[in-house]
Parts: sequence; structure tokens; C-alpha cells
Amino acid sequence: MDVLEALYTTRAMRRVTTTPIPEDVQALILDAAVRAPSGGNAQNWRFLLVDDVEVRARLGPIYRDCIDMVWEHIYKDRIETARATPNDPENAQFLRVVRSADHGADHFADYPLLLFGFAQHDPTGGSIFPAIWSAMLAARSQGVGSALTSALLFRKDDVLSILAVPPDEGWIMACCATFGYPTGRWAVAPRRPVQEVAYRNRWGASLDLKVDGPLWTSP
Repeated sequence: MDVLEALYTTRAMRRVTTTPIPEDVQALILDAAVRAPSGGNAQNWRFLLVDDVEVRARLGPIYRDCIDMVWEHIYKDRIETARATPNDPENAQFLRVVRSADHGADHFADYPLLLFGFAQHDPTGGSIFPAIWSAMLAARSQGVGSALTSALLFRKDDVLSILAVPPDEGWIMACCATFGYPTGRWAVAPRRPVQEVAYRNRWGASLDLKVDGPLWTSP
């Protein structure tokens, strides 16, 4: 797969089938992850795959609760504003994201594969997040969709207990990625143009660069 196609179309895919992910694809996902840059080549990361039905069943209600806390404590005002004027294009897009995330929460236990990323004594995420992103790109090359979440941090102690993570070795749970074969289509995610979110040399200074749309499009 062309690298730009992978970069531009690896968007959050939360609506997936329950078809198991083959072991050779799982191996590729993990092997790509460990090839990511690692600060000082310390490789102080661990990756935990979850495909056991019982473990996923225990995590499912916890994730649903965590997403509810995300809506209540982080996005409450934003959701209320969007629901007040749902026909506004930006609000409509945000509400679609909310519905997608809720679907993921309702079906978290049904994802055929979960990948948890851990970093030891490193709360920055400087190495583990690039590794998880590499895993997601590798999955995309095999037609497997993914979505990244850190919502489980709301109840990290419960999650760490279920996953039997050693409590005294400094392992920090950074995130979880869900994987599955998508029911929807691959596409370039809509985003604000770069000139609205980037500066040059000084904060707030003009970028002197304009990008009117995605610089990669499907052939």
C-alpha cells in the first residue's frame, strides 16, 4: 500500500465485524509497533493483546462507564451546544463523532482484538504512541480498521487488575487500540485546513502556506 494512502485513510473505524484477526496479521501489527522510534532506544514499552472473550466481556462495561465520564466531565458543554443547533455543519459532524464513540462503547466487548500500550516510568507517551500508530498503520495495510482510545484511564486501576499488570514495576497504561474488519468504507477524514491550526516561527503568526484540501486523493 502507498504510504500516503495509509496515512490519509487510517481514520477511526469503530464499526467493525466480529471476525477474528488472523495470527499473521496480529504478528505484523506487533512487529510494526516495535519498529517505531524509541527514545534512547530504551524500548521501555510493553504491548498487551486481548482477544479472550471473557476478558473483553469484563472490560466492556468499564469502557462504557468511561465514555460516559468523558461526555460528562470533558465534553458536556460541547455536546449541549451541538444538540441545541444540530443542523450547524460543525455541530452535525461533532454529533456524528459522539454517535460513533457511543457505538464503540456499546460494542467494546465485541471487538475481536484489543491492543494496550504501556510505557515504563514514562508518562510523556513519546515512544508508546508512535508505536501504537505504527500498529494501526500496519493493520490498515491488511484491511483491518482501528480506533485509539485513552478513556479507560478513568478506571485504570480496574483495567490494570483485569489485565494482571504488575503494580510495582512502573508500567503506565497509555492507551488502547481496537481492531476489526470495518463495515464502512475507507476515506480521508475531514479536518480543518492546516493554515487554521499551524503557525510559522511564532505562535499566531501567519503560516504563509495554504492547503485547500487533502493533498492525497484516492486514484
